[in-house]
Amino acid sequence: MNTEIVAQAARATLSGSSPFPEVVRRLIETGVEYYHVDYVALQSTFYSASGTVVTTPITYEDLPAVASDFDVTALRAAIVDSQNNGQHYRDFSRRAMEAGVQGYMAFLRGMRVTYWGRGGDHHVEWFPGAEPPSSSYET
Repeated sequence: MNTEIVAQAARATLSGSSPFPEVVRRLIETGVEYYHVDYVALQSTFYSASGTVVTTPITYEDLPAVASDFDVTALRAAIVDSQNNGQHYRDFSRRAMEAGVQGYMAFLRGMRVTYWGRGGDHHVEWFPGAEPPSSSYET
């Protein structure tokens, strides 16, 4: 995993200079299997299959505290706005935190993101065009 490419992809996400599909392509090409966004610690951690780990800061100022209640409807609205309207990642992050998202794991190989709240509530969102396997018990 090329740590400089990972850092560049993280900066491009924060600045909004690259769309999500492009960032995902670059991360996969450099060997990232999944990454964890932690809205409490304001950092993202990227993991490769070989065990390499890269952590980058989330440098936005004035983000809200993570809400205590997990609001899947508000989270879904933020996700759809990002997918359909190109919402900036800063705005998505603010809305996700207001919806009670403490963090999420983006599984690039598995083509899904698992969001969770402070009480352990969670929501699985599949990448656009991906479908859960018929044996999946999570939705």
